[in-house]
Amino acid sequence: MLNHETYMRRCIYLARLGGSYVFPNPLVGCVIVKNNKIIGEGYHKLIGEAHAEVNAVESVEDKSEIANATVYVSLEPCSHFGKTPPCTDLLIYLKVKEVVIGCLDINPKVAGKGIEKLQRSGINVVIGILEEECKQLNKRFFTFHEKQRPYVILKWAQTIDGFLDRVRQNEEHGINWISAPETKALVHKWRAEEHAILVGRNTILYDNPSLTVRDFHGKNPIRIIVDSQLQLKNDMNVFSKDAPTIIFNRIKNHRNNNVEWVKISETSTSNILFELHQRGIQSIFVEGGSRTLQYFIVDNVWDEARIIVGKQQFHNGIKAPVINKIPTFSQQFGDDLLHYFYRK
Repeated sequence: MLNHETYMRRCIYLARLGGSYVFPNPLVGCVIVKNNKIIGEGYHKLIGEAHAEVNAVESVEDKSEIANATVYVSLEPCSHFGKTPPCTDLLIYLKVKEVVIGCLDINPKVAGKGIEKLQRSGINVVIGILEEECKQLNKRFFTFHEKQRPYVILKWAQTIDGFLDRVRQNEEHGINWISAPETKALVHKWRAEEHAILVGRNTILYDNPSLTVRDFHGKNPIRIIVDSQLQLKNDMNVFSKDAPTIIFNRIKNHRNNNVEWVKISETSTSNILFELHQRGIQSIFVEGGSRTLQYFIVDNVWDEARIIVGKQQFHNGIKAPVINKIPTFSQQFGDDLLHYFYRK
C-alpha cells in the first residue's frame, strides 16, 4: 500500500525549491509513483514556464511507464489554459491511475474544476493529504486570493531599550546598525523569499538602502516606496536598475525604465494593498520606518512580524513600533534575539 504522506512530503520539499521565482503562481511539487517506487518528480521552477506535473513527466525517460501510475501533487492540477496548457489534460492523456492531491487550488480559474475533470475521465482522486502543510506552503497565494491583498510580513530591528534609530542631527544620513553582521545575511534571505519589499520615504532619505539581496543568493524583490509628495531625489540607491521599483505618491503617474510612479488619492495601507493586489504582487516585506510599520499594525493588516533585538542601547531616539501580543516563538541568533509573531 502506498504511503500517501511520505510522497506528499516529498512534493512539499520539491515545491519549496521554486522560491520567489514562481510569484504570483503557487509553489507546487509533483511526484510520480509506480510499484512503490518514484519514477519521476518535478516542481514549478519559474513563472511562465512548465508546471510541476509537466516537469515530473519530463523527468521520466520512458513515458509509457506513467500509465497506471499514481501522481502526487501538493496543489490541485490546473484545468485551464494560462501561460501553459492544462496539467489535467496531460495526466488524462498519459492514462494515470490515481492522482493524490494535498489541497484544492483557491484560484477561481481552478477551484475544484481540475478534480472534476480528472474524475470524469475515470481517474481516482484522493484529496487532503497533509492538507494543512500544503496550505501553509502557499500561505501567500491563499491570502492573496482569500483576502484580496498581499501577504504582509513586518520586520524591524530594535535596540534592547526599544529604539529603531538614533536622533538624527543636522540631517545626518547613514545606517545606525543595530543587529549583528550575521543577522544581515538572514534578513537578505528573508527578502529573497518575498515578492516585494516596502519602506517609507524617511527610511530611504536617511539610510539610502538598496533594498536588494546581496548577502544571500536569491532574487531581488520588487521595491515599493511610499513617498506621497515625491521628495526623494532620483540618485538614491532604490532608483538603480537592480530591481523594479514602484513609488506610491499623490502627484503623478509615470514610468521610466524599471521605475514606476503610481498616483493614489491617499497613501493609506488599504490603497497601497489594493494597488499591489491589482498588480498581482503576492507578498510584501515591510522593513520600515517606524510610522509605516505602525500604520500596518494599527490598521490590522499584517500576517507575520519578525523583530530583531540587538544588544545595543540608544537611550533615546525613534521608538520602535509595538505589537500588543506575546511572540509566537523566540530564538537566539548569534548576538541577536529574534521574536516571531503570527496572526491567526
